[in-house]
Amino acid sequence: MDRLVIGTRRYSSWSLRGWLAVRCAGLEVEDQVIPLRGAGQTREIHEISPNALVPYLEHQGARIWESLAICEYCAEISPSLWPRDWVARATARSVASEMHAGFRALRQALPMNLGREGRPRATMPDEALSDIGMIDRLWCKTRECFGGSGPYLFGAVFTNADIMFAPIASRFASYGVTLSEDASTYCHAVLDHPLMREWYRLAAQEPEEWRLDRYESLD
Repeated sequence: MDRLVIGTRRYSSWSLRGWLAVRCAGLEVEDQVIPLRGAGQTREIHEISPNALVPYLEHQGARIWESLAICEYCAEISPSLWPRDWVARATARSVASEMHAGFRALRQALPMNLGREGRPRATMPDEALSDIGMIDRLWCKTRECFGGSGPYLFGAVFTNADIMFAPIASRFASYGVTLSEDASTYCHAVLDHPLMREWYRLAAQEPEEWRLDRYESLD
């Protein structure tokens, strides 16, 4: 059985990235959702995924773990997941990798929680505020250079670069983060993508017992 193993949709930002890539590429795989316990304590994932993390994809004999690797695999099947122009494609890979490897302070301060809407943190670390500013500028500069033909970072097509930043858009909405006008417009476009709306819908259907107090009680 071809499958994509993901964690709780409400919380798992890396699962969202893998799922978006798989759906954009049109892979016929079954979602296997494993409720997360947090802090690496979900033993079921350890028994399935080679790196003990989600997402993990099995497709036609291939085994792919790690979200950016899944994005690259999906782009081999659906090349439009990277921009056609080689200069734009190089930039898209760079910004996707920057998101993959960076902005740790933001990810720690604003964990993904799709049940939280427009509620800012009582306090925000300076490092997280710096990350927010960097992402805002990155979005605006990329859109200025490459986004003229549509609402996404590289125009009309939702690419792997947008996929890597999609959980950030959800975080900004959840925590009521103030962005520049151009960045806010892009953020709303990502959240309005049909696959993002589907993910939110599926997350809302998850059992309440899957919820984790460490995220729900965050100030």
